[in-house]
Amino acid sequence: MALTPEGTGAGDADWLRVHPASPFVRGWVALAALLFFFGRDTFERLLQGGPVFDESFAGRAPWLLLGGGTLLLLTVIGFVLSWYFTRYQVAEGYVRVNTGFLFKQQRQARLDRVQAIDVVQPFLARIFGLAELRFEVADAGESAVHLSYLRADEARQLRATILASASGAVGSSLLPSPAVEPGQREAGAAEAPERTVLTVPPSRLLGSLLLSEQSVAIVAGGIASVMLSAITENRSFTVFLIPAAIGLVAAYWNSFNHGYNFTAADSPDGLRLRYGLLDTRAQTLPPGRIQAVKISQPPLWRLFGWYRVQVNVAGYGVAGSAGEGTARTTLLPVGSLTEVLEVLSLVIPDPGTPEPGKIFTAGIAGLAPAAGAPGTGSSGSADRQDDDGGFVTTPRRARFLAPLGWRRNGFTATQTALLLRSGRWWRNLVVVPHQRTQSMALQQGPLARRFRVADLILHTTAGPVSPRLIQAGLDEARTLLEAQSARARAARKRQKNEHWMDPAAGPAQTPAKNTQEGPHHG
Repeated sequence: MALTPEGTGAGDADWLRVHPASPFVRGWVALAALLFFFGRDTFERLLQGGPVFDESFAGRAPWLLLGGGTLLLLTVIGFVLSWYFTRYQVAEGYVRVNTGFLFKQQRQARLDRVQAIDVVQPFLARIFGLAELRFEVADAGESAVHLSYLRADEARQLRATILASASGAVGSSLLPSPAVEPGQREAGAAEAPERTVLTVPPSRLLGSLLLSEQSVAIVAGGIASVMLSAITENRSFTVFLIPAAIGLVAAYWNSFNHGYNFTAADSPDGLRLRYGLLDTRAQTLPPGRIQAVKISQPPLWRLFGWYRVQVNVAGYGVAGSAGEGTARTTLLPVGSLTEVLEVLSLVIPDPGTPEPGKIFTAGIAGLAPAAGAPGTGSSGSADRQDDDGGFVTTPRRARFLAPLGWRRNGFTATQTALLLRSGRWWRNLVVVPHQRTQSMALQQGPLARRFRVADLILHTTAGPVSPRLIQAGLDEARTLLEAQSARARAARKRQKNEHWMDPAAGPAQTPAKNTQEGPHHG
């Protein structure tokens, strides 16, 4: 993202304007506030059963009309000026947006650095057939380029054109000539075909919410409040259930609204996600833009074999509201193991192992054998390489630090990614492509030093995934730190450019070999 003078790039004739209704769709809150300010007294009188107009209204009517008309006129003029001075351009490998009539600003983003493109339709925009186009770049979402609003078909066409350019499929001079009407882009690329991979039924989504962690928390809180009220004969404890119930309903609605009608599809320009009940969103995540993947399973979801898949994407970060940020970083709100493996095959097309299903399944639901079981290392490190997908887990000597999780906490590596699993009841598997490893750190507290274990932390972009290897053997953690650094350097060298459809951008094919570090006995 960069700020440049308005004259940068193509000529002024190549700049286009957004839809004329855009400022009214964006500023409807201002109009609503204006109506509320002048109609509040009338509304209160109606609620109290009084007349619509009071006795002094006749004397104040001219001033109210004059003041209201002036404010309305100024608001409309501001909307018109906002629309007139908002222009966009796609040329020379950049998308540029100019805004402001008093304080002018231009935002631009390189097409080959676009991390994701979203087509967003708030409820009011859907009524007018409009959509907002969002270009997310690697800056944690604070300065992403937004085009709001375009006609929905025009936004989809522009997204396809930009994705074609960003992928390296076509050149970067994509702007239509000024004589061409909007929506008839003669240089625009056709939208890539897609294959629907999965859909999430509303019933499954609702069931996952009822069995979620927040449901367990509110039920436990309710039981505790009732018991305290019964023991102390003080009914004030139940009062705390009211705000908790309101918050729970709001959280349920937010999750259901964002996850409704969730659909994932595969296309040449990336993974396409569509979801939303009132406000709809169509995301396109290009291959290779995902920094880290996490598969998680709350305890109650194990009854139905459900999992959740979340990702870190440079540009999404934690911007926006909590609900919106969670929805944007969710590849699968709730799904079966088969659906999880299908999604993983799309976001990690080259798993770097001839048996990806076996390794990913072991990472998601696997468990190393207990001491003395077949395949357990002689030093007490549960490292059953064959049956447990090659995961190296916490050594037996440190089982007192994690009595339930020491057989789950572990790691393995393929030629293209590092896999970190953790949790016995709340199961988690984190997958980090080697080229996305930015930095690493070893962490060891007093107890960890006593048992000769350490945590390995991998730093990626901001998001819901925090890659961390928990309580690995000290020797194993040190060896992994050195090996992963070498793998990350080699993977970054193989990635020649940002065009994912350019063969030079893909990972080099290397002969299959065992890249898994075995346990090092201390």
